[in-house]
Amino acid sequence: MDGSFNLRGADAPFYLPQGDECDIFAAAHAKNLPLLLKGPTGCGKTRFVAHMAAKLGRPLYTVACHDDLSAADLIGRYLLKGGETVWVDGPLTRAVREGAICYLDEVVEARKDVAVVLHPLTDDRRILPIDRTGEELHAAPGFMLVASYNPGYQNIMKTLKPSTRQRFLSLEFTFPRPEHEIPVVVRESGLDADRVGLLVRLAGKLRGLKGQDLEEGVSTRLVVYAATLIAGGMAMDRAVRAAMIEPLTDDADIRAGLMDLVVAVMG
Repeated sequence: MDGSFNLRGADAPFYLPQGDECDIFAAAHAKNLPLLLKGPTGCGKTRFVAHMAAKLGRPLYTVACHDDLSAADLIGRYLLKGGETVWVDGPLTRAVREGAICYLDEVVEARKDVAVVLHPLTDDRRILPIDRTGEELHAAPGFMLVASYNPGYQNIMKTLKPSTRQRFLSLEFTFPRPEHEIPVVVRESGLDADRVGLLVRLAGKLRGLKGQDLEEGVSTRLVVYAATLIAGGMAMDRAVRAAMIEPLTDDADIRAGLMDLVVAVMG
């Protein structure tokens, strides 16, 4: 569910800034302000957080939120160990104690009680009450709460309330422009820029179908997957089908139409 790592400047995961997002993240961290990232799946939000945590020299706890994720999963619980009942901190509690960055990916997927836990950490109190142990933790210096969600993939039952959204600074992410996406894919896959350019052009066409035949546009992550397969020797049409068409839909007719688009764009 969660993991922690701590990299330093030169070891930071590669991230190519699209604007002033790195400056805003750094300013938010310096001023103890929480940050909300909004954007489609696979556009670089998670890589951005890992990059900034490394640049700032802070440990990072990443939690992939899901339908069953509760406040107790974040805070901790009593567990049996060696015949004894011991308290085990959850990832949010560890981040608060250590002064780490805690990143809640797709926070709207979590149970409603999670928002209640986050509120006192997102104002000037910066506290985490732990009812089960009677503790009231004050966030250690360096602690930062970062959350993300995809506004285009919500329904009426899964959205952030204004009372929660307005506790965060917010950054909107989108898919990179071709001049940014091409060097990212080249670096991540090792494929030459000419063929990557074709893949990025195709990705742009597929993204234009979002809301029509497709619920989601093709992510930069999937473009990297396709390029990686091609760099490894796979035929371009097979790699594109496996990485950029099949993951988008289960509808056979739509897939056939998308493959026609592939032929039109890539020849």
